[in-house]
Amino acid sequence: MLQARKASFAIGLLVSSLASAAYAQETQKPSYTFDKGYPTPETSAKAYQDADLQRAIVAYRFWYPTVSVEGIFNGNREAGLKDNEAMGAMAAGPKQLGFTLNSDTSYGAATLDLSKGPMVIDLPEGPYIGLIDDHNQSWVLDMGLPGPDGGKGGKYLLLGPGYEGKIPDGYHVGLSPTNKVLMAVRALPVGGDQQAALNALKAIKVHPLSATGDPKQMEVIDTTGRELDNTSLRWEDNMKFWQVLDRVIQEEPIVEQFKPMYGLLATLGIEKGKPFAPDARMQAILTQAANDGRDQMLVSAFASNRPDRLAWPDRQWEWVGLVPGAAQFETPSGVDLEARDRWFAQAIVTSPAMFRRTPGAGSLYWLGVRDATGAYLDGGKTYKLSIPQPVPGKLFWSVTAYDAQTRSEVQTDQDKAALRSLFELKDVNMDDPVELYFGPKAPAGQEGRWIKTVPGRGWFAYMRIYGPEAPAFDGSWKPSDFEEVK
Repeated sequence: MLQARKASFAIGLLVSSLASAAYAQETQKPSYTFDKGYPTPETSAKAYQDADLQRAIVAYRFWYPTVSVEGIFNGNREAGLKDNEAMGAMAAGPKQLGFTLNSDTSYGAATLDLSKGPMVIDLPEGPYIGLIDDHNQSWVLDMGLPGPDGGKGGKYLLLGPGYEGKIPDGYHVGLSPTNKVLMAVRALPVGGDQQAALNALKAIKVHPLSATGDPKQMEVIDTTGRELDNTSLRWEDNMKFWQVLDRVIQEEPIVEQFKPMYGLLATLGIEKGKPFAPDARMQAILTQAANDGRDQMLVSAFASNRPDRLAWPDRQWEWVGLVPGAAQFETPSGVDLEARDRWFAQAIVTSPAMFRRTPGAGSLYWLGVRDATGAYLDGGKTYKLSIPQPVPGKLFWSVTAYDAQTRSEVQTDQDKAALRSLFELKDVNMDDPVELYFGPKAPAGQEGRWIKTVPGRGWFAYMRIYGPEAPAFDGSWKPSDFEEVK
């Protein structure tokens, strides 16, 4: 598996390089001048400049997930959640910035540092959906309903890179190639009881393996009412992106399957064991690459032209995950770089369970970014969305509105961004479609089924179904498109 991943990422790098070369050929006019077969001084200078920028953009897009998860770690630390010492628990809402966080389930998150030794997670029986991702947002293991315990509870043991100690019996074991990992657990609000879901998160026990005999459990802190920023927004379009990335590279061991991409970073001045000190020319290149790379990823997220993005041929709704069941976006021929860019521009963390398209899967996600005419959703306009009933899900469903620039829940004085079957929509008539509204002002009589949006800002929606059933996949059930209400 490791060799397959290594080959896949190397292929991905080669594909990016070939794409750049193909573009240069398509322009037909030579980009460089040679004299008697040798590059002129002007050609040499331009080639170096062009190559550095191309490499920087490729590097930016590849390492974006690493900097993005560092944004989560940073937000936790700013909230006082120290590594290995505290876990945050929250019913998320617009106050918390986080790429496509939802208000359906309560979240528990902690940064674990395995350089201090193995960590134990004791997960009780219950409706949990959990995972561990490493410092590069690569999947390590699932927990809870999608994991090996299947919701019946179990003990998990997380081991850091190069661990050579004895592995005790009775644990589901995860081996991380990086020292720092993200523990992310969602608790489903059974019956619409969000407080019970928060209490369920507080029942999770986390402690070092070395303290198993007399463990001091990790503190759980409720951050529901706090303003948090668990994103990389403050870094993603400027020189700080590369400074954060360099710090991670220095702190973490080399991940074997990423070696071609470490080599790419070295050409830009980021190399393990060496100081990162770009000159003015390279700083300008890296800053431009951060802007261009981020924007290219947003095009993948919101303006993809891939036919396989569409959930139904007669709707504008799209699949968020384009490679079903693949935690690392792997396909038989390599890594799907477009799918990888698209996901991490919009969202966080990966797991095979998140991308399954089979009945009974934990959840599914559809993206709504355009109205019925194909125009982007505009915060200054009012839209209606019709959802046929019943929705084919064993558990519950929701529609959440996100700001296109922050990729986080829309922030307005309404302080709400989701319409949910367990909460606002729990009393809908199961015989008729339910009509939902989105816009700067609620249509008369529809205040309870309306999300406020902001004029002058674009927005998009995720529709989620938890415990999806066959009609959600076979086309026999589908929501309407967003229809503008004049």
